[in-house]
Amino acid sequence: MAKFYLTTPIYYVNDAPHIGHAYTTVTGDAVTRWHRLLGDDVFFLTGTDEHGLKQKQAADALGITPQELADRFSMRFREAADLLDVQYDDFIRTTEPRHYKAVQKFMQTIYDNGDIELGTYEGLYCVACEAYYTEDELVDGCCPIHGTPVQRMQEENWFFKLSRYQDRLLEWYDRHPEAVRPQTRLNEVLGFIRGGLQDFSMSRSAFDWGVPLPWDPSQVAWVWFDALPNYITAVGYGDDDERFNYWWPVDYHLVGKDILRFHAVYWPAMLMAAGLDPPTCVFAHGWLLVSGEKMSKTRANQISPQQLVDDFGVDPVRYHFLRDTTFGQDGDFSWEGMVARYNADLANNLGNLVSRVATVVGKKCNGIGPAPQDGSPLQALAADVYDATADAWDRIAPHEALEATWRLIHETNAYLEDNEPWKADPGPAVDAVMGDALEALRVVSVLAWPAMPSTTTEIWRRIGLSGSPADQRLPDAARWGGYPGGVAVESGEPLFPRKKV
Repeated sequence: MAKFYLTTPIYYVNDAPHIGHAYTTVTGDAVTRWHRLLGDDVFFLTGTDEHGLKQKQAADALGITPQELADRFSMRFREAADLLDVQYDDFIRTTEPRHYKAVQKFMQTIYDNGDIELGTYEGLYCVACEAYYTEDELVDGCCPIHGTPVQRMQEENWFFKLSRYQDRLLEWYDRHPEAVRPQTRLNEVLGFIRGGLQDFSMSRSAFDWGVPLPWDPSQVAWVWFDALPNYITAVGYGDDDERFNYWWPVDYHLVGKDILRFHAVYWPAMLMAAGLDPPTCVFAHGWLLVSGEKMSKTRANQISPQQLVDDFGVDPVRYHFLRDTTFGQDGDFSWEGMVARYNADLANNLGNLVSRVATVVGKKCNGIGPAPQDGSPLQALAADVYDATADAWDRIAPHEALEATWRLIHETNAYLEDNEPWKADPGPAVDAVMGDALEALRVVSVLAWPAMPSTTTEIWRRIGLSGSPADQRLPDAARWGGYPGGVAVESGEPLFPRKKV
């Protein structure tokens, strides 16, 4: 059994979750669900990042403690994940005791290895990013990510000697070019490293909302030096060596492109300094834009997952996130685009296929599903669809995986149109066509389960199968001929009532 460990970023809790957060989390959930179908030993991690200056400032503005604010918003992120049927194995919070213990061990190890030293730093700091910038990196004097003014800050802090890891990082990426994806992001990372790495302040002395340094409790860890180790905390670092050695290194960190530097430069260097392996792959995706702009509180263009679920339902929201944008590139979200995708792919294709199959089986086969043909015209296509779908999920290309799966839906609809079983008399010819259509729905239910778990489970039930797609194991479950025949097929309400634009 192969192990598969994937993480989302841990989300900052000074505001409510929006669909940009949901996009990453649903992608991680779908990819790990695919690996569960393969029979892999899967660990899927998400959670919340709860320390740092902007968290304290947000709490102060509300007149509550940072812990109270963290509790409030962490719960909202967990609720958003649950709303979207996200099957996480652990939801980590950086204010948990287990994380304090792991971070302090991690920092102490790096300190003992001689890569943390005391110094004084003055620089331009973006509180929203919790990061320093040089003058050249600013845009009109403002943060290049948030577009807000930066602050000049000076502190006597402890510094991580990042500069010592420039050559080691370049060597690592030369030997492991697959460790940052897509290629454009690897080029960005290499350009940043080759431009010269500067030591950075890994502690803060101006406030106390964070993990205290074990050798200097008057200072707390810089929020990124605290947040990034969540990925090792969750799999037993500092607590269970056997478990940690089994799961680490992580297979994939899924991150937004705006935090690529932290995950693909700072984090692997920190791990090297602690004597640990870097991540196997950091996959940086683009932003889910609204009218061409990144979602942000300051632009007031945030859309909550609940709004979309209320309008469309959980599985259609998941499907849209996964199907409509190439993972790794920016996507532009619109309500009109979501309606169009819903009507075309879900109502007209999948929903229509389920409805017409159940109707014809009810009228022409006495409601009992026939077995499929060996050598069906759809059989070779189903094999090709599985190969393309599996390849795409393996590459973390959900849009391609679903496009491939929907080929089988489209061609099965066309197969029914060509044969018109609703016009024929009951008998072997109708049974053969309907058995093929039911088998296609069985295969589709398995292949689409990572994206639409509730819908595919309902289709599975309606076509008379016991258990659910989640119980199946690939590749066997995708092989033609698995539908048993002789079972009752049930009609029901339309799975996807059409939406008006």
